[in-house]
Formats: sequence, structure tokens, C-alpha cells
Amino acid sequence: MKQSKFDLVVIGGGPGGYVAAIRAAQLGMKVACIDKRNFFGGTCLNVGCIPSKALLDSSEHYLQAKTKLQKHGVIVGQVQLDLSQMMKRKESVVRQLVIGVASLLKKNKVEAIRGEAKLLAKNGLDGQVEVVTDGVKKVFSASKILLATGSEPNSLPFLPFDGKTVLSSTEALELTSVPEHLVVVGGGVIGLELGSVWMRLGAKVTVIEFQNRICPGFDQQIGTELHKSLLKQGMQFKLATKCTGLTQKNSSGAVIHTVTLADGAQEDILCDKILVATGRKPYTQGLGLENIGLKTDQAGRVEVDAHYETQAPGVFAVGDLIAGPMLAHKAEEEGIAVVELMNKQAGHVNYNAIPNVIYTWPEVASVGFSEEELQAKGLSYKVGTFPFMANGRAKAMEESEGLAKVISEASTDRLLGVHIVGPWASDLISEAVSVIEFGGSAEDIARSCHAHPTLSETLKEAALAVAKRQIHF
Repeated sequence: MKQSKFDLVVIGGGPGGYVAAIRAAQLGMKVACIDKRNFFGGTCLNVGCIPSKALLDSSEHYLQAKTKLQKHGVIVGQVQLDLSQMMKRKESVVRQLVIGVASLLKKNKVEAIRGEAKLLAKNGLDGQVEVVTDGVKKVFSASKILLATGSEPNSLPFLPFDGKTVLSSTEALELTSVPEHLVVVGGGVIGLELGSVWMRLGAKVTVIEFQNRICPGFDQQIGTELHKSLLKQGMQFKLATKCTGLTQKNSSGAVIHTVTLADGAQEDILCDKILVATGRKPYTQGLGLENIGLKTDQAGRVEVDAHYETQAPGVFAVGDLIAGPMLAHKAEEEGIAVVELMNKQAGHVNYNAIPNVIYTWPEVASVGFSEEELQAKGLSYKVGTFPFMANGRAKAMEESEGLAKVISEASTDRLLGVHIVGPWASDLISEAVSVIEFGGSAEDIARSCHAHPTLSETLKEAALAVAKRQIHF
């Protein structure tokens, strides 16, 4: 190693960790970034955001060729699935990006260290981190330590992961054949996205959700629209239903047992693969929190103050380890904010302006408050909606499902939330994020000129509809 004493040691090379390390280096700090994987980038780049989006795009191309291109006058021959090539392309995308992260760390003179990291008791004023690489132990010291170890899939005691029949999201990204029947336990983001991938490729997909709606963290109207669309695509749902266990049938499948919450009716479902997608939990295994007197809350999170510092002086935490949505971009913003605060700058994260996306098709994107959240707070608000079926570009694309929804404060028109289900919602939401960040209003969106014909006009019309003056519907 070139150096063993640093200004900052970052444990975790995912979006929160490597971004924080780069920003800290830009600010003149001597930085080391430690990760146990062979490649930096964390869950997001290696087994999460990026590989799942690669498969989502590939599977959508496959579905387009099979079912949608004919309407555009494109006649294709017999469409065949080459799953091996699809997986190779996914791995290529991942490889390019993780190599890119390594290059960025090197460019910014961040010491990239591969190995298992554990916190040790302080030595004087400095924090100590033990790193084991290929069985060799080394100890690094730093005046500040940032914990950015991310999260791991939640398992269920009655559906333990076995990597063959009962899968986490990691294994669901690496299947070598299309399941005949995939049961997805959990109707949230991960379950719907990966369920969509395998449904498009030919699997029967059944989603079992404990609550009486899918994507429960999103605005209910938007979730209902997505539910309708996925039903039309062939995805099956069993809502307000819980799993109670499974019976192994043979080496290639199982029977999963369910109970309907309303009436206690029991049903057994035969399937060959089960994806457990019931959320994620902070990853602190082997981190040595006890060595510095840190405890986690009931959800396994580390508590921090307004500057992201834990109760152990000089030790900070960001991303999935702390409260808030488990999103890569949230971790990135926190990583930048914490090192800027360390350097007496005005690091800041506006938690009301963090977008959330479901990359199904149609996509779902939201920022700010949902109607249900505002009702719970007792706040008065106005709503405007506009359907994509009345948008010229959506019609031209043959992608007219969904709507845009704008919510503003009743008395001031301040933008409180925007929710979109439709084509490229993930990109359209950025305008709403900016307006909320700058404290703008629905009127600001309505008065801004949007190019015609574009999908973004749907958001403009929804903003006009807040004042009941939409033009095209």
C-alpha cells in the first residue's frame, strides 16, 4: 500500500462510497475506499440497478420485436430468444461501468483497497480499520471514517434463499433458462421489475403481495394505473395474501403455500422458481460496530445527526445504512454532502426532492408527496392530471398508456408532488425534481414552454390542469 494513514477511509465502494471518496479527494483529502468485491460499484453496478436495467431493456426489445413492431409497419421473421447472448450483453454493460469506476478512483488519486473491512477501537484521535485481503491483515488509520456498506436482500424465515428454487434478486438476474412459472413474493419495485423481465421472455409470473395494492410506497392512483397495465400484459396478482411456506416438490420446483387475509382461504401454487423481493436490510455483518460502541435500531440502521455523524465521534454513515429510501442516487447525494460538511462547506440533501422510479413498462416515477401522505398530514392541496393518450408524441410512439399527476399546495400553488406512469417517466420526472428543489409552483411548469411534440408536454398539461385550464383534454 502506498499509505496507511488517511484523512478519510470509506468502507463500501457502492454509489454512496465511491462518490464520497471522489468528492473528498477533490476537496484535498487523502482518501482510501475499501470494498470486499473484486469490482467497485457496490450492489448497484454489480448485482442491482445496472444489470436489472440491462435485462429490462433487452427483454423490452424482445417483446417489441414479437408483438409491437408490426403496428409500425416493421415485419420481422421468426423472433427467437438467445438468453445466453442477453446475459453476455448484461455482463458487458456491468464490466464497462465497474472498470469506469475503478478509473475514476485512480484519476482522483483515491487508494482503492479490496478486502473485508472491520472497525477497530480508536488509537488516540484516529479511527482504525482492519482490512483482510486474501488472508492478509492490514490496519489503516484515519481521522474520519465513512460507513457506506449498503444493504442486502431481506430473507423470510419460511422461504430461506437457496439460490436454486428460492431466489434473491441477485440470482434472479443470472438465470440460465426462462422459468415456466415464477412466483414473486413482494409487489414492490424489485419484484415488479424482475417479474417483468421474465414475463416478457415467456414465463408465467404470479406476484403475491401482503398489502391490498402493488407498489405501496407510491401514490395510489399511479399504482392502480400500473396494476391495470401489468394485468393486460399478463402478470397475475394475489393481493392481500401472505405466504406461509413451501413444500419442495422435486429438484426443479416447489409448491408455495398462501393464505388470503380477508377470509383465510388457503391456496397452494406450483412453480419452478420463487423470487423473494420483500425489500432490503442494511448490511453491517462483520463491520465491527460493537468495537466503537455503535448500535443499530430495530431496522438494522445506524443513527446519525444532521451532519451524518454517528454517536462514535469521527465515524459517519450514509446510504442504505441510515434512515430514508434505499436508493443509489440518495446515497450519492448523501456521500457528497457528508464530505462537504467535513470540509466546512454547505453540504445539503433535500429529502423532499428525491425521485423514485419503477423501471417497468410503462415506467413509474415520482417525487415529493403522494395524495395519501398529504391527507395524512391534513394539508390542503390541488391536483391536475393529464393522460398520455392525449399526447401527440405518445400516440406517434404507440405508447399512450398512463398519465401525469401534479399536486400543489392549495393556498400557494407550491409544487408538492409529481407522479407519472407512462413512457420514459424516469426521465420526465427530472423537471419536477428541479422545480421542487427551487421551491417552484405548478404554475412555473405550466408557464414554461415545452417543445412540441414531446412527452414532456404531458407534464405541462397536468400542471395546467391544476388550475383547470388544460388545453388538449
